[in-house]
Amino acid sequence: MPDLSYVRSEMLPERAPPASQVGIVGWARANLFNGIGNSILTVLSLVFLWYVLAAILPWVFAPTWSKGSLNECREVFAADGGHGAACWGVIRERWVQLMFGFYPEAERWRPVLAFGLLFVALIPVLFNMISRRMNWVLLLVVLGLAGVYLGGVLGIIVGLALLGAAAFVGFKAFTTSKEDRAAEIASGVKRLPNPLFFSALYPFIAPWLLWGGTIWMPVGAALGFVISVLAYRSLLPFVGNLAGLIIAVVAALVWWLLLTAPFAGGLHTIIPIGLEPVESRDFGGFMLSITIGVVAIACSLPIGIVLALGRQSDLLIVKALCVGFIEFIRGVPLITLLFVASTLLNIFMPPGTNFDIILRVLIMVTLFAAAYMAEVVRGGLAALPKGQYEAADALGLDYWKAQRLIIMPQALKISIPGIVSTFIGVFKDTTLVSIIGLLDPLGLTNAIRADQNWNGIVWELYGFIALMFFIFCFLMSRYSMYLERRLRTDHR
Repeated sequence: MPDLSYVRSEMLPERAPPASQVGIVGWARANLFNGIGNSILTVLSLVFLWYVLAAILPWVFAPTWSKGSLNECREVFAADGGHGAACWGVIRERWVQLMFGFYPEAERWRPVLAFGLLFVALIPVLFNMISRRMNWVLLLVVLGLAGVYLGGVLGIIVGLALLGAAAFVGFKAFTTSKEDRAAEIASGVKRLPNPLFFSALYPFIAPWLLWGGTIWMPVGAALGFVISVLAYRSLLPFVGNLAGLIIAVVAALVWWLLLTAPFAGGLHTIIPIGLEPVESRDFGGFMLSITIGVVAIACSLPIGIVLALGRQSDLLIVKALCVGFIEFIRGVPLITLLFVASTLLNIFMPPGTNFDIILRVLIMVTLFAAAYMAEVVRGGLAALPKGQYEAADALGLDYWKAQRLIIMPQALKISIPGIVSTFIGVFKDTTLVSIIGLLDPLGLTNAIRADQNWNGIVWELYGFIALMFFIFCFLMSRYSMYLERRLRTDHR
């Protein structure tokens, strides 16, 4: 009998995969040319794409960036024998106006600094891969560059000192290993402050930078929260949680409405520190859109969470108020609320009240977004199984601890796509403020086209504005996908 073997005794030599199955060629065969039908559709799509790009690209890449009027652009088109192309000279000449509106030129460093600090303040909130030291490095770099830009002996000295401190902290961050850092923490070495401390201070810094005035006004606004916390903690042993919370809120409102202005005015007479005030009518461009969008996004989420919890409350009055607010706001167009903010709101205010128009818009847009956010969060709460609530009860947690530690984190993870979609919609809806006379980017297009040099420009302005909005919205959608992957919302 011959010796039959069914197991190979020697390994075959390794071979490279077929060139037609890997790389770009392999991907194309698997996705674009994996059948007669798909091959035909791919060829037709490529032909269509070619015709579209052949028409668009010459229009986009027109040599008109340095031209100073539409007539000069038309002369270029006539010399080239073309039928017309984009006149990008309007963007070169008016891009500062599209960014800042009519904000005073000498003060434009303030919104730039405010949005640079916004980036620093958002990093520890949105991301967790940047260390505490690197967050403070970014903050010191932004402040140092601002000091150097302002110039003067004091500004340059302070700016260079901050940049030097940033270099020192960054050098230590790069040269200190994880083991050494853990040893420092274990030995009790004092660490840098938590960067979330600056994130909490930023809402008081940004309005002061944008609107100016005395520095004691944002200090007084911040003290309102301190007074609220102190009132709650001091009264908690004598009253219940709900009564203590109500008293704390009333104490903060009394401070803000009645005492903050005298407090700020008195301190300003003693220590006059402040910035040149800027009127709201000078705000415009993307600076205005970003300001409204950031405030509405940041405030609508916590308000929406409270409304969602109130809608599910067992207290009849609380539930009725939340349901009525949500349904009323969702049943009214945003443009109607903006008209109310623009024309009717002052009628209900005491005579002589000067209610800033941008503040009115911020309130209305925030409330509008909060109503939609409440329904998104309520959907996340409804998606949780009943066992999660029972588990929280089994652990002996009260209502607020259960919501903070168990229920709400899971509901927000489920609701991430809807939350970010609402954020994107709110940011795009900021263009509606042009209807009530605020000069957002769309409102500025009419002012730019009123110039005789640019009368007739349409596609270039709207195309540039659309591109900028697309960039912002695309970044938000990418962050949503990153957050879903990081939190594993699919529970894999």
